[in-house]
Amino acid sequence: MLKKILTVGGYTLLSRLTGFMRDIMLAAILGAGPTADAFFVAFRLPNHFRAIFAEGAFNAAFIPAYARIRTQEGERAADEFGDRIFTLLFASQIVLLVPALLFTPQVIEVLAPGFSREPHQFALAVSLTRITFPYLLLITLVTLWGGILNALHRFAAAAAAPILLNLTMMVTLACVAFFPSAGYAAAWGVLISGVLQAALVGGDTFYAGAMTFFRALRLDGDVRRFFKALIPATVGSAGTQLALFADTIIASFLSAGAISALYYADRIDQLPIGVIGIAVGTVLVPEMTHRLAAGDEAGARSAQNRAIEFALLLAIPCVVGFLVVPGLIMRALFMRGAFNAADAHAAAMTLMAYTIGLVPFVLIRSVVAPFYARGDTATPVKAALIGTAINIVFKVVLMGPLAQVGLALATSIGAWINFILVLVFAHRARVIAADGELKVSLVKLAAAGAALALTLLLADPLVTRLLSSWSRFRNESELALLALLGGLVYGGLVLVLFGRRWVLLMKRSAETAEAAAISSAAPIEETEAGLDQGLDRV
Repeated sequence: MLKKILTVGGYTLLSRLTGFMRDIMLAAILGAGPTADAFFVAFRLPNHFRAIFAEGAFNAAFIPAYARIRTQEGERAADEFGDRIFTLLFASQIVLLVPALLFTPQVIEVLAPGFSREPHQFALAVSLTRITFPYLLLITLVTLWGGILNALHRFAAAAAAPILLNLTMMVTLACVAFFPSAGYAAAWGVLISGVLQAALVGGDTFYAGAMTFFRALRLDGDVRRFFKALIPATVGSAGTQLALFADTIIASFLSAGAISALYYADRIDQLPIGVIGIAVGTVLVPEMTHRLAAGDEAGARSAQNRAIEFALLLAIPCVVGFLVVPGLIMRALFMRGAFNAADAHAAAMTLMAYTIGLVPFVLIRSVVAPFYARGDTATPVKAALIGTAINIVFKVVLMGPLAQVGLALATSIGAWINFILVLVFAHRARVIAADGELKVSLVKLAAAGAALALTLLLADPLVTRLLSSWSRFRNESELALLALLGGLVYGGLVLVLFGRRWVLLMKRSAETAEAAAISSAAPIEETEAGLDQGLDRV
């Protein structure tokens, strides 16, 4: 399991790194003004709908169902199931896409009403949204094919696909002279990337022999069971996205740059969420599904505990860094061109507010995994909806005194409520149990995090004085030095507190888990055996 987490996390890390390069170009060319806000609204809308109808809800219902059918009923039954879901998904996206393109001005009026005060900004947001919205159809198909590949334990193509979004946008931004404005260049980059991502993930699905095709709809038992899991998961995703829609709606009334500050802060905050939290959750759900199908309850819980340890091990340095030196991070990464010091400060304060909820965001996929692996998508939805309601209430309360920082802080509060409720529900259902090793690890990781925070607090002013005479690359050099020092301190403490034996034990547990999953899932043994070759080809 650890090997697969590292595969997904590695590609996701590369995606995030290229994403930072893309955002550096966006900040330098677009800055944080009205044009940037219009583009980010156009970019957010298809991604909001994707999260509701595709990525979050769909994966939660589809991957366990597809893996179970393939394991218990065979490859042909899984292919037929995939074809039916593909047909339904494609049809639903066409139904959504056509009216969205026809009534884009009305959509913008509802989701970014503050733009109506600036006719030029409103018209630009409408035009850019009409370019970006078809991306939703393409990325929805990518989600379906990626879910199939994940169920087959082929994680590379789906994890690598977002890299194409970043590279394509960088190319179109570099060719900005050929577009009416930088906003149009970025929007066309989004749409073109959707075509490329569909080609990559669809191609790997075809190579794996699991490509989907149109098939006559038939509501058999498997499809009905899928919808039984999908509907509550969609409600939960819709609740989460409702809170994000609230961010966009409220921020459109704030001063110019608020939406951009939310975007850049969220991009930094999403690094550990994507590289760690999503990677661990992506691997853990099919892992636990296979183990539970084989009757290995103890193995499933052990896999979950080790996944939580691994996620926290990598997330804690991010939490500390984002809270202690957020201003330096924003200045070093984005302060150039049209992105000035005031923009960096606004984004830094927003990042701190987001970081308060980083731990629950990183761990939430690991703690809901036992529910999804058992086909129970309803229980996590209860927690998500309560967290969303509290989130929206706090957004309204905090938007006045704290502007976009209040919106980010409300998001963190909602994340903690959601996380705590999931833990309570999981404990009551007896589907989660922290073993002794996890409890000891939590104490040690907290100690290592505290030591790292103290190190950065003491070192930051010293490094600032050391490089005060530098006229170029000062912020970048300060961040690099602090990252190096912090890495040495944190890494050294982890080795001292846990020892090399703990690292070897985690590796051995992962290898044992992987071997058990392979032996308990005969129909997918061939896919497992070819995983390395498949990764090399991608």
